[in-house]
Amino acid sequence: MRSRKPIDDAPQSPPARKRLAIVTTVWKYLSHAQHMGDRFLVGYPIDGAWKKPAIDVVSLYVDQKPDDDQSAERASTFGFKVYPTIPEALRQGGDKLAVDAVLIIGEHGDYPRNEKGQILYPRYEFFKQAADVFEADGRSVPVFNDKHLSYSFDKAKAMVDASKRLKFPFLAGSSLPVTWRLPSVDLPYGAVVEDALMVGVGGSDPMDYHALEAMQSVLERRRGGETGVRRVQMIEGDAVWKAADAGRWSRELLGAALSRTDSLQGLSVQDGRPQALGEGDEIALIAQNPAAYFIEYADGTRATLLMLNGVLADYNLAVKVQGRPDPLSMQFLLPPNPNVAYSAQLMDKVARMIETGRAAYPVERTMLVCGMLESCLDSRQNRQEPLDTPHLAVRYESPRESQFART
Repeated sequence: MRSRKPIDDAPQSPPARKRLAIVTTVWKYLSHAQHMGDRFLVGYPIDGAWKKPAIDVVSLYVDQKPDDDQSAERASTFGFKVYPTIPEALRQGGDKLAVDAVLIIGEHGDYPRNEKGQILYPRYEFFKQAADVFEADGRSVPVFNDKHLSYSFDKAKAMVDASKRLKFPFLAGSSLPVTWRLPSVDLPYGAVVEDALMVGVGGSDPMDYHALEAMQSVLERRRGGETGVRRVQMIEGDAVWKAADAGRWSRELLGAALSRTDSLQGLSVQDGRPQALGEGDEIALIAQNPAAYFIEYADGTRATLLMLNGVLADYNLAVKVQGRPDPLSMQFLLPPNPNVAYSAQLMDKVARMIETGRAAYPVERTMLVCGMLESCLDSRQNRQEPLDTPHLAVRYESPRESQFART
């Protein structure tokens, strides 16, 4: 008769808590650092429960400290230290890398703009200092970079190349791809996209970036996966409506996208009158400096982003899918301030990467969108002419499982 192994009733030790360093431009009320950093200090709501990951903020670098700075208060309250340099923050004042993950948030603060109107946030410079520490100390850890990798595609590509060379998980991008959608739908994986139109609002380059990456998170699921972008063009003003008359973008898709918005302007806010702004000339009367971003993908797929300030106040997408009689359309839901619940959805992706060592979706998405936007702004600078983009031959496959929040 075989003897049984004794049952080990000893209590199991909980997994070691992960140590997180935050590197940011500013930490103040409603800044991205506050939205995202606070999730790791106090937790966040996710899937009907409150989650507090086993991750501790242990160090912080802040590039600028305005009068309403919150970094000193957060450090005092939650027991971490603000360091004067990025290497010191990653090494916690020692001589070796002493954290298990790095959160890079280069948004808000007083930084110059270039001739294209891009804010020159030092995301690449922050990342490079972190990567230099990894290389010098012989150890790499997961990194999240908020929004753009950089205003420059060359810098964005250098960041992705460094993550491959140093072999660390790298997640980046906007919160719109992972927020809730109304309705809760996605492009069927492997579907053929005949046309797509995104409608957004806000200034360039922060808000058009949000819109482009939200659109990309859907279109990357099309048949054949992502193969890159071969040509872009950006036009403004009356040329936007002339392009519609010439068939360059679809009034049908505009109507489908606007059918999802909760924030139509014009007559809707004047006297509550419903209106079909996808039809007729009313939209041209209320749109403030409209802009159209034309994206021609390497596989022939075409998509358009319309930035329509004065028309709506949210982000909506319509896609013409082969074999489907009506457009697939959705709103990317942005719950209100001050809780900004969609940032919790994004930080949960970051927490899971820190815990598992795997990013939920490819960083190449963010890299490609950086290049799309930069090239569109180059087109605007070059008399709004079309611009070939052979450097944007970026290939990747999206995850089959949808990554947006579900109700």
